[in-house]
Amino acid sequence: MTDFTALLRANPYPGRGIAVGRDRVYYFIMGRSENSRNRIFEATAGGIRTRAFDEGRVTDPSLIIYHPVRDTPLGLVVGNGDQTDTVRDMGCWRRALLSREYEPDAPHYTPRITALLRPDGSFELSILKRQDGSGRCLREFFSYPGCEEGTGYFLSTYQGDGEVLPSFAGEPVEVTMPAPEAVWAALDADNRVALYANIRGGVRLFNKHLGD
Repeated sequence: MTDFTALLRANPYPGRGIAVGRDRVYYFIMGRSENSRNRIFEATAGGIRTRAFDEGRVTDPSLIIYHPVRDTPLGLVVGNGDQTDTVRDMGCWRRALLSREYEPDAPHYTPRITALLRPDGSFELSILKRQDGSGRCLREFFSYPGCEEGTGYFLSTYQGDGEVLPSFAGEPVEVTMPAPEAVWAALDADNRVALYANIRGGVRLFNKHLGD
């Protein structure tokens, strides 16, 4: 099993990430551009949304403003884009994600990562990413009946930093699930933007622009 904080400290730019454990889920966003960094998480009924911290500095809201967390009849849906709305509206996890693909932000083609936490403790993870060369969308699904106390599974958009950001590859990583303060501290201080922590239904938000 991988130490989650060590994994995050070793990677200055995993982009967006989801970690799902037995009693908690974490979702974080990072940013390199001014547009991406100009965001906070804000609580909504049944979830959260991203919001511009300074509305006057927004250059393109299309891929940065969305609802990362939605409480749905299927369970809690967490994702890095408006595919959370697609899952909620279609009412079917797999069919919804089969209708979507990676983001159109060339040259990175950011993957869409999504999690579904079911009421019985089981969960699903998915990544939709661009296939090198062909440009086709690879849709990968991972299903878990649950996990042990103190462990979880982590999926991010990128493997690391670079001029062209490399997409996450392989299966979700089995990680430790530390306290939210430790996760926030392990994220690169220059690139981190916000963190959502849900522990046994209790939600806490960390926002760099709000002094967290």
